[in-house]
Amino acid sequence: MNIKPIVVVGSINTDLVSVTARIPLAGETVPGSDFKIYPGGKGANQAVAVARLGYPVRMIGRVGSDSFGREARIHLNSAGVDTDLVGTNDGPSGIAVICVSSTGENSIIVTPGANGTLSPSHLAQRHAEIRTAGVVLTQLEIPLETVQYLAEICSREGIPLILDPAPAANLPDSLFKRVSWLTPNLTEAAFYANEGVGTAEFEPRSAVRQLRQKGLHGVLLKLGHEGVIVGDGDGKIESLPAFDVQAVDTTAAGDAFNGGFAVGLMNRMNVLESARFATAVAAISVTRPGAQPSMPTLNEVEQFIAEHPARVP
Repeated sequence: MNIKPIVVVGSINTDLVSVTARIPLAGETVPGSDFKIYPGGKGANQAVAVARLGYPVRMIGRVGSDSFGREARIHLNSAGVDTDLVGTNDGPSGIAVICVSSTGENSIIVTPGANGTLSPSHLAQRHAEIRTAGVVLTQLEIPLETVQYLAEICSREGIPLILDPAPAANLPDSLFKRVSWLTPNLTEAAFYANEGVGTAEFEPRSAVRQLRQKGLHGVLLKLGHEGVIVGDGDGKIESLPAFDVQAVDTTAAGDAFNGGFAVGLMNRMNVLESARFATAVAAISVTRPGAQPSMPTLNEVEQFIAEHPARVP
């Protein structure tokens, strides 16, 4: 049987991570307790999540000619990601400066570097490879025009496109109509639904309904320790609870979820089964430090689901 790979189009970064008791306020200096360098980038994180779950995955992206770029490629290869479609630019690779608090919350600054050069022309050269995908994953850490071009390809070829709309940016209506699954977190959902988090008017299910009215096939609203709200193609909206775990580092939890959801779909799980599987992948990831190093294997996820019943909403 010919297995269609998952293709990830997106960012490849190096994460510079400082750990401190709490995330500093503007203008404030706080002491750090630890510092580490991890491979990261939302695109690369999702690709590694898929590879660690044992599913074939190809990465399309750009790295710089610096040591960060060389190390990123080595790490992707060692994780099982096919990097034949990853190009190299003269100049710096993408960098993320991350502050992680003692409670596992994080604050992130991303400098695109080579990621900012991934253009529609690069994707045009990879059209044949994109056509082989069973599912395509992308994010907004690459140029918006490239994401739009990718959405056009996926729509034309009938390939499901999963978009993690982060970092939040103004998106054209035409893009929403070409996305199969939008996977915002709470803040991003409020941004795209034009509602304010924490206001009396904001209600997550209402935000899902508003987002689906933009022409999306489905929405997966990621609520962290509160679980996920699934708005599917039939108009149904259902809540899935989170697994009860002690978070150490929430960096890349959303990427773990997206990779897990794509693998679930490709392994013929239905939407809710795929979302629950993805929730377990994300739950395991937050119990470990780092982005890509936190991604679990398929055996770990299956054992975790068997041993950790989901919380009741």
